[in-house]
Amino acid sequence: MGKLKLIIKREFFAKVKNKSFIIMTILSPLLMVGFFSLIVFLNVKNSEEVRTIAYVDDSQLLDSVFTNTASTKYVNLTALGIDEARKQAKKSYYGVLYIPKNDSLNAISKGISFYSEDAPSLSLLGDIENKLEKKIRDLKIEQLNFDVAKIKATETTVDIITENFSGEKSSKIGSILRMFAGGGFGYLIFMFIIIYGTSVMRSVIEEKTSRIIEVIISSVKPFQLMLGKILGNALAGILQFVVWMISAGLLLFIVTSLFGPEATSSGSAMGQMNPEMVQQMQQSSATDLQVALAEIKNLPILTMFFSFIFYFLGGYLIYSSIYAAIGAAVDSETDTQQFMMPVLIPLMIAIYVGFSVIENPHGPIALGFSLFPLTSPIVMLMRIPFGVPWWQIALSMALLLVTFVGIVWFAAKIYRVGILMYGKKPSYKELYKWLKY
Repeated sequence: MGKLKLIIKREFFAKVKNKSFIIMTILSPLLMVGFFSLIVFLNVKNSEEVRTIAYVDDSQLLDSVFTNTASTKYVNLTALGIDEARKQAKKSYYGVLYIPKNDSLNAISKGISFYSEDAPSLSLLGDIENKLEKKIRDLKIEQLNFDVAKIKATETTVDIITENFSGEKSSKIGSILRMFAGGGFGYLIFMFIIIYGTSVMRSVIEEKTSRIIEVIISSVKPFQLMLGKILGNALAGILQFVVWMISAGLLLFIVTSLFGPEATSSGSAMGQMNPEMVQQMQQSSATDLQVALAEIKNLPILTMFFSFIFYFLGGYLIYSSIYAAIGAAVDSETDTQQFMMPVLIPLMIAIYVGFSVIENPHGPIALGFSLFPLTSPIVMLMRIPFGVPWWQIALSMALLLVTFVGIVWFAAKIYRVGILMYGKKPSYKELYKWLKY
């Protein structure tokens, strides 16, 4: 145990004192928050851009559709005709919309054209198309001598209230929260395994190529050396993630405190609404906030927290053992490519299945992959926010522990032979022979 502690300490401090580790620990939160702030800033600036669109309505039927909004303004150039409107649009407007004259509404709907210098925004075209479709539909109803107002009064929106058999209510917001919680935890484990598993592999390759490994194993068992490398890198990775989360949280708080008033000033568009609409929006947002808080309380937070720690460590230890064995079996990082794909396939399948789990978290596919040890650290964490029976979690953890012991035992055998093998690329057949030694 004393030697194992020394190896863990050495690996931990070698990693932590590395310049690239320090730089990335400091810069990563700044880059993440800066990237997030840039996206918000660009979205705000994009929404502030006002597009002026000219239109020529020769049908004289759809003029009422073109009402100004916060981001789009309309100018009526029907009197000029389409040819003159197109000439003016090149200089002064974002584009010009042409509605032909025809006795048939179907012919009008198929003959509408939009002219612009560049390709128009899909969202803008979609908005105009929706407005025109609704207006033409109303005109068709009027032609059939039906009362449009009465027909619109029959339109109904259905918002289904969901609750479980014990009477506890849930909502769509709860499903979204569970999706983000499970997806976030699963993706975090995926990234940790990839980043720090390869770090263990590089550390083994570096010591092997420099022949330091021959001196070390003269006083330390190969299994102790492999386990010490894995645990030392794990502790360094956990430290880095803790620093990232704390610093990113503080930076987000500072950014929202500084730019919050300016961001909320964009709500001046609400001032253009009538008081009743503003009051309805405020009431609905307050209700949504209450529902979101209630849904957060209903999440199995303790189960998620302890399960995250268990699967975080279990998944990392399994895959880092495989990475250590691969590092011991080769002489350079370029030789690892033939062994990397079989390791990455279960992780990629886990991410893919994990996102499909959101649609059916209790189906047979979700259950199977949440019990399979190579995918359970990601898939089970994505299922837990939706509620998983305790026996499934216990069985998944037990299988993960058994698999961890087996994989570490096999990886140690490959590691023990591979660290002293030089000069050739091992094949899968040779790896199998090493396991039999």
